[in-house]
Amino acid sequence: MKQLWLFNQINADLQRVEEELRRFVGTDYPLLDESSVHLLAAGGKRLRPAFTLLAGKFYDYSFEKLLPIAMALELIHMATLVHDDVVDASLTRRGRETVKAKWGNVVSVQTGDYLLAKSLVLIAQIDHPVISGILARVSVEMCQGEIQQIKSSFDTKQTPKQYYYRIKRKTALLISASCKLGGIASSAPPRQIWALGAYGHALGMAFQIVDDVLDITARPTELGKPVGGDLHQGIMTLPMILALRSSAEGGRLEELLAKPDKSGEEISTAIEWIRRSGAIEESMHWVERYVAKAVGYLEELPDVTTRRALQELAEFIRVRKF
Repeated sequence: MKQLWLFNQINADLQRVEEELRRFVGTDYPLLDESSVHLLAAGGKRLRPAFTLLAGKFYDYSFEKLLPIAMALELIHMATLVHDDVVDASLTRRGRETVKAKWGNVVSVQTGDYLLAKSLVLIAQIDHPVISGILARVSVEMCQGEIQQIKSSFDTKQTPKQYYYRIKRKTALLISASCKLGGIASSAPPRQIWALGAYGHALGMAFQIVDDVLDITARPTELGKPVGGDLHQGIMTLPMILALRSSAEGGRLEELLAKPDKSGEEISTAIEWIRRSGAIEESMHWVERYVAKAVGYLEELPDVTTRRALQELAEFIRVRKF
């Protein structure tokens, strides 16, 4: 797990979440046990559990109440990653082999199903209708977002509005839920629960746009996976959509983005054209707007150390390189 300095006030509890996750996903079936802990062992930022714990710090903080929620959120996230790697035919994630690369599609699909089923066990144990309802609705909408992404692959006629609609379901809703559920479990007032959810939504949108920018601009060693993956898979991200409007290459770029089978040289050419178009800078402008909105929502919350940590976390999302 990549520890962020911004999590200093919850690092001890985040470590306990990590330990409980490793224990909870363990099973007596050797292959399933090995595959289910593979991605977990690769680490990660654990943003969703962290948001839940930080949101809980504003009010009646109880780690025991927050623990199963934090674990369920991370398991849902991990399940989607394992399934995504099958759909995208990804061979590396977080700098190591994916479950798909190591064991193949069949084991990957079943591993993702297992992780999702384990999250359901936790949700049942929470025994809180509002919390379980939010997790269920978000899981459904995440699947809808993924289907929409698959359906729109290689479609160069997509608009920014369609892109925002998709990433809201793909990424922002789960981060929003992480913040909101931390407030609910900690008995926050309704207005503050709303503010936490709105903060998480805005930050989730910024997070995904940065992710899509990094797929074009990052170094593979920092990103933990090859760059240009979206180009290869035909996933139309904001930098691509904006570049099609402003690139001097115009029709040539559109033809290249719509091509199902691209060579490494063609992907490099597309990346160069997108970078020259100004689309990266325009995409980051939208990141700035979402980060500013996220920070604005924090004004609804008590002015305590945790609020400042969430402000700094928003700034980190804006400048992150991994």
